[in-house]
Amino acid sequence: MAKKPSWWLWAAALFAYLFLYLPLFIVVLFSFNDSKLNAEWVGFTTHWYAQLFANEKMLTAAGNSLMIGVVSSFCATALGTLAGIAMHKYRLRLLPFLVLTPIAIPELLMGVSLVIFFVLVNQLIGILELGLVTIVLSHIAFCTGFVAIVVRARMQGMDESLVEAARDLGATPLQAFRLVTLPQILPGIIAGALMAFTLSIDDFVITFFTAGAGTSTLPLEIYSMIKIAVTPEVNAVSSLLMLLTLVLIVIASRVSPSALRTNG
Repeated sequence: MAKKPSWWLWAAALFAYLFLYLPLFIVVLFSFNDSKLNAEWVGFTTHWYAQLFANEKMLTAAGNSLMIGVVSSFCATALGTLAGIAMHKYRLRLLPFLVLTPIAIPELLMGVSLVIFFVLVNQLIGILELGLVTIVLSHIAFCTGFVAIVVRARMQGMDESLVEAARDLGATPLQAFRLVTLPQILPGIIAGALMAFTLSIDDFVITFFTAGAGTSTLPLEIYSMIKIAVTPEVNAVSSLLMLLTLVLIVIASRVSPSALRTNG
């Protein structure tokens, strides 16, 4: 018979969850505060959301973030899927190191390395100035590894005998992949794509280094706003970004339950 958790374990768990989620709840709550200051609650209003959607700079930054997220997640999903399949099938020692290193090293080091690389390339070729293109390339670099991990985990749970049976029945390697392998790993691919989009649209550190002058994304715009003060408008955009991230994570966990708890 299983032993019931003691009261102190429940208390520790409650404290941990409050520590994690109470600040987020406060951010959402004060996005409806009818005051320019977050010092005290004055009253309920949706004025800050209306003001947010009338802010052209914020809308431009949001559009940039969405474009970067879609393009980088699409490319990272394609590359990460191929890498995940290769890591599962061929067991090469160097391949996991190459694929997983960008997600293992600190983001600060990744950002500095990328900006140095782009500056050197621009000096040699003259066609790669810091901007939206360099942000997209940077996001592809660090998102590919996450997709590869999810796809490889999905491959490990796949029944390889089905592929062998398809090959015995005359299917070509491409037909076996398209008709047998792909349908089985498709939930992992979708989950990886959603995870890559979430990581891309939320990223600040790497984007900060590779954006260049005059290029803004949603995290960068939020950062520029909070340097003055944390207004309810900042709370409003943070709440919307939090909601989008939460929805994508829930979808990813529903599509592929192993995506968020894989051991690699």
